[in-house]
Amino acid sequence: MGVQQEVMNKMKEAMKSKDTVALTALRALKSAFMLANTEGGANVLSSEEELKIIQKQVKQRKDSAKVFSDQDRLDLAEPELAEAKVLEQFLPEALSEDEIEKVVVATIEEVGAEGMKDMGKVMGIVSKKLAGQADGKIISGIVKAKLS
Repeated sequence: MGVQQEVMNKMKEAMKSKDTVALTALRALKSAFMLANTEGGANVLSSEEELKIIQKQVKQRKDSAKVFSDQDRLDLAEPELAEAKVLEQFLPEALSEDEIEKVVVATIEEVGAEGMKDMGKVMGIVSKKLAGQADGKIISGIVKAKLS
């Protein structure tokens, strides 16, 4: 079963159980899928494209929650974090920083990177290898630390 079908099934469950937080998050995700389908002209998204859309939705909610928290608006931050948690169930399990570091070190050796000038090259390869399994900020921080 594809991710989009799984989202639809979870939406039905959320409607039946009257879980408004989950329903809001899932409807937004479904909308993002539909928008991506119509933009690309194709009716079927690849699993990588679906993964990127889900990551983007989760990141948007976490960023919003951070802004709300910084402004002491916990009443607005908490629903955003709850929605992010609902959406994260569709992502593969995240890697630990140690596991990410191993991939970064192996990639640096593989590419022969020698300094910050090679950061873009390393980031591109590592980001593809760890798609959906690691946050870009964490990857970037580790790559910077290793290349400095």
